[in-house]
Amino acid sequence: MWSGGSDGRFNRRAIRVEEAQRRVLAAAGQTASEQVPLAEAGGRRLAQQLLATSDWPPFARAGLDGYAVRAADTAQASPEAPAALRVVDTVAAGGLALAAVQPGTAARIMTGAPVPRGADAVVMLEQTAEGMAGGERTALVKAAARPGQNVAPQGEEFRLGSPIAAPGELLRPGHIALLGTFGYADVPVYRRPRVAVFATGSELLPVAAPLAPGLIRDSNSAMVAAMIRQHGGEPLLYGALPDEPEAVREALRGIVGEANMIVTTGGVSVGDYDAMAILLRSLHHYGGEQQESGASQDMLLFNRVSMRPGSPTSAAWMDGRLVLALSGNPGACFVGFELFGVPALRAMQGAPSPFHRKLHAVLARDIGKGSPHDRYLRVSLQYREDGSVYADPLAFGKSSMTASIAEAEALAVIPSGSSGAEAGRIVEAWFLPQ
Repeated sequence: MWSGGSDGRFNRRAIRVEEAQRRVLAAAGQTASEQVPLAEAGGRRLAQQLLATSDWPPFARAGLDGYAVRAADTAQASPEAPAALRVVDTVAAGGLALAAVQPGTAARIMTGAPVPRGADAVVMLEQTAEGMAGGERTALVKAAARPGQNVAPQGEEFRLGSPIAAPGELLRPGHIALLGTFGYADVPVYRRPRVAVFATGSELLPVAAPLAPGLIRDSNSAMVAAMIRQHGGEPLLYGALPDEPEAVREALRGIVGEANMIVTTGGVSVGDYDAMAILLRSLHHYGGEQQESGASQDMLLFNRVSMRPGSPTSAAWMDGRLVLALSGNPGACFVGFELFGVPALRAMQGAPSPFHRKLHAVLARDIGKGSPHDRYLRVSLQYREDGSVYADPLAFGKSSMTASIAEAEALAVIPSGSSGAEAGRIVEAWFLPQ
C-alpha cells in the first residue's frame, strides 16, 4: 500500500520553467513515422526531408495568353507602327510547339504552355491584333517586348534535388501543393502522439451528469483533449480516478503500450488526498543525468516549478513514458499544458524549437501584487496604430477560474518580485494558438 504521510510533502524544490521544459523535452522522444496519402497529410509534421524531383517549372512556360516572339523582332513596335509577324503555330497548355519561332515569326500561345524554341518573350494578347499579309495569318504586335517578358524559365522556382520541405515542418496547404507538384502521392509524417488523459479527484462528475452538492464536472479532460488535438496529438480520454494512489497507479500501469504520453489533472498539491503527489513522491528523483526516452527506470523529473499559476505541476518518467501531472485548477491546468505539454507534443513530432512565438508588449494595466515566482498571465492583445502592442490582463484570471481561458490570446510573463509590474512596462508575451 502507498503511504501518504506528510514526509517530504513540503520539501519540494521548485525549478525554473526553462529547466522543467528541458527535462520534459529530453524525456519526450519522437514517435515513429508512417506514410499517409497526400490529401491526408495537411496538418501533419514531415518525418524526413523531401527534395524536388525535377526542375520547376520543368520547361520554360508562358505566363499568360498571347504570342511567343523574339524580343528583337518587336524592338520598334508601337500602336502606330506594329510589328507584323507571321504566325507559324498555336500552342495550348499541355501541348508542344511543332515549329520553332524564327526571325519574323510568332506563335499563338496559351497560359502555361511550353514556349517554342527560338522565342524569348510572350506578348499579352491585349497588345496585339490579328491580320492577314500575303494570304498568311499575321500577328500585329503593338508594343516592344523585352527578353524574358511573361516567360517563367525552366527551374525558376526549384532545381532538381533542391529541398522543398524539412523534417518536423508542419505541412500547410502550400506544402501539399508543392508535394503534389513533385509527385509525392504518399508522404512520410510522424505518427500522431497518442496521449492518455486522466482526471483525479473524487469530487469529479462526468460532463453529462447533473451537479450534486460538493461535486463538479470534469471540464479539464475535454480542455486538455482539445489542446492535444490542436497540436497534432490524438487524445485518449480515460475519465476520472478517485483520490487513491493505488487506483491511480494501477490505472496508469493498465495502459502500457496504448499511449506515448500520459497527462493527469489534479492531485498534485500537498493535501492529504492528492493522489498524484503521493504517487510521485515514491519515485527516484532526477539526479542531473539526461533522462532520455527509452530509459527503463521510473524517475521523478520535477514536482514543483517556479511559476504562477500551477507551481505544483510535476513530470515523471514512468513505465517507459513521459507523465505530465497538471494542476486540477482549470487556469493552472491550461497554462501548465501550454508550457510543458505543447513542447512535448512538438518534440514527439520532430518540430523545431522554439515552441512559442513571442513578442514584446506594453502592459496595459498595473499588476499590483508581487510573486516569488514568474507569473504567466492570460492577456488579450491590442494593436495600436503606432505599431505598438499592448497586453491587457483578463478578468477572472485566477488559477481556479475558467472564464478568461477562451479569450486569452497570449501569456504575458511577469518576472518574480515583491512589487508586481506597473502599466507601461514592456513584458514578454507568448502567443497562444487561435
